[in-house]
Amino acid sequence: MAKAPARENVGKGSATQAAGRCACGAVRLEIDVPAVWAWHDHSAAGRRAHGGAYATYVGSWKSRLRVLEGEEHITRYVDPETGTARSFCARCGTPLFYERPRAPKMVNIPRGVFAERTGREPRYHLNLPQMADWTYLGETLAPLKGYPGVMWERPRRKTRSQPDPMF
Repeated sequence: MAKAPARENVGKGSATQAAGRCACGAVRLEIDVPAVWAWHDHSAAGRRAHGGAYATYVGSWKSRLRVLEGEEHITRYVDPETGTARSFCARCGTPLFYERPRAPKMVNIPRGVFAERTGREPRYHLNLPQMADWTYLGETLAPLKGYPGVMWERPRRKTRSQPDPMF
């Protein structure tokens, strides 16, 4: 794995920033808001990298991203087939950046690293043909009796087959 390249601490481009950090707090970052876009990635690679049904990203110009603390804790993996780069905190493993060769001036940052609004809601879904068959699609949830705060999907009722009218 290659070390993440140093990012210049460029002067702030807007009056408002959204702050983010990794799980252990070793890496702190900020972007100028509004972000350029936000999207859900349903690809198999995104699922593996994030350990969930899909990854949600906020896209920003690299010039509007600043690593405030912990640059030395950022490590990077470049996929030899696609050329995409994923950076993460070497201490806690939090995914931090996703970069694609076809957009060298842009960086995608997992939405979960931000505690505050980024100026964009994720309205785009990419790679839907790769969506996992176990992805939650908004089915009705009910409280699980005896477990406060736990919701569950009730199993679908089996429909009785109607007798053939010929008989």
